[in-house]
Amino acid sequence: MTNSEIQIKIKERLNKLASFDYDNLECWQIQEAFNKAQLEWTRRHILGYTQKKESAEQSITTIDDLQVLLKQTTLSDFDRGLYSETETIPDDYLHFIRVSIVGKTDCCPDRILTVYLAEESNVDDLLTDSFKSPNFEWAETFCTIVGKKIRVYTNKKFSVSAVKLVYYRKPTPVAFVNCINLTTGNSNTKDIPCEFNDDVAEILVDQAAAILAGDIESITQYQREQQNVQLNS
Repeated sequence: MTNSEIQIKIKERLNKLASFDYDNLECWQIQEAFNKAQLEWTRRHILGYTQKKESAEQSITTIDDLQVLLKQTTLSDFDRGLYSETETIPDDYLHFIRVSIVGKTDCCPDRILTVYLAEESNVDDLLTDSFKSPNFEWAETFCTIVGKKIRVYTNKKFSVSAVKLVYYRKPTPVAFVNCINLTTGNSNTKDIPCEFNDDVAEILVDQAAAILAGDIESITQYQREQQNVQLNS
């Protein structure tokens, strides 16, 4: 769906195409509302806050809708004793999927370890639990996320290399050419289109229209668009 179609569809949902009511609805407001709708829709579907209660990768539909946001990156890591800490995770990080690492010791061949995400509050218990503590022989360990960095625990039993993070990134914000960018304060020099499939973009249009309807206190349009979003989620 093109950016022109997005703007026309949102205005149509608000019944403003042939009216001078609220003619001060600027393009940057439509742009901001659509980007807010993208982020809200993505979080709901990753966490399963939808009609079907299906979180990410629980059905073919959610896998297909969200696959465009999956991303893998390799992170540098630094030995901190009990754990190996990575560099700061990317700014576009939204939700954890998995971490894979290669473990190394002096006596054995390098091997890939399974890494489980754990709560930082449980670290002390996990390190002393013989079934859950880092174990090179079993090829298992755990990690936590602290201060936008990943801590892969080794308990000084092995070293870590090749930390690969797979995650859901934030949706790329749409940008309407010649429209003000709220982050920079300058006009956009080019269009950045919606990266989702058209069927998802239609839902995002409804969500954005609902956001704008709430802003301008248009209750009827707000209720209608919210209902459309809920029925199609």
